[in-house]
Amino acid sequence: MPLKRPISVWSEVTPKRVYLNRRRFMAGAMLAAAAHRLIAGARLNVALKSPFSTSEPQTSLDVITHYNNFYEFGTDKAQPANLARDFKTSPWTVSVEGAVSKPRTFDLDMLMKLAPLEERIYRHRCVEGWSIVVPWIGFPLNALIKQVEPLSSAKFVAFQSSFDHRQMPQAQWAGIAFPYVEGLRIDEAVHPLTLLAVGLYGEALPNQDGAPIRLVVPWKYGFKSIKSIVKIRFVEQQPPTTWNLATPREYGFYSNVNPTVDHPRWSQAKERRLGEFFKRPTLMFNGYGDQVASLYAGMDLRKNY
Repeated sequence: MPLKRPISVWSEVTPKRVYLNRRRFMAGAMLAAAAHRLIAGARLNVALKSPFSTSEPQTSLDVITHYNNFYEFGTDKAQPANLARDFKTSPWTVSVEGAVSKPRTFDLDMLMKLAPLEERIYRHRCVEGWSIVVPWIGFPLNALIKQVEPLSSAKFVAFQSSFDHRQMPQAQWAGIAFPYVEGLRIDEAVHPLTLLAVGLYGEALPNQDGAPIRLVVPWKYGFKSIKSIVKIRFVEQQPPTTWNLATPREYGFYSNVNPTVDHPRWSQAKERRLGEFFKRPTLMFNGYGDQVASLYAGMDLRKNY
């Protein structure tokens, strides 16, 4: 159920696991541990229902939180839910730097004050051929971008995930380099669909889904929506991205959902919505073409994949 008033700062949130197990909390009572659990158990009040939301049925919370790509916590889809359980997401900061007039470091309280939270029910399409519909809670990335005032020379935005080999020992078998990095062209970054998500299904992001803050770019394949962000940098040249570095023939910089451009090892023409048996046709730009197709006017999207 929604709270009576919006939560404006993370420090106002009572962890769900605390109020469900108060006796254990009082007995165990270590304030540092309680602070660490603050975000993982939070309830978020959402004042705004976004007009960008799809009306399609939402994928179940159980599926969204137990079928994850998060290679820092294992390459099997079921591993992150278990192996990311103790990932420390508080305290947390995101540094914003590079070609900006006002470089800043934001903590979670500061981020939560940048713009009203919205619930946005977005389709997601994984490059592997499966898709989901998620009720994200977050705010437009553009709200953060306005705070740092990019210079005219900034043409791209580079993102970096958290990486701590002590908390993520499974990463050594992932087959890709860490920390995970991603990038967008600046017009993609400021587009109103591009979201910084802090929650889903009315609660703060679970660790396995990219806590405490992640990117969501619904017209691109899922690996572009980088998790657990710690650094954002504005740059003049196209930045490196993890999967493009690992296998450039298979993963391009743009990675727009495009049913006419197959992955070298499988077709992208159809997808299977998790929880459904039959496949459905893949939609160009994942169904967001009316909003984003103009970003790529004049580009050959078979070459700029």
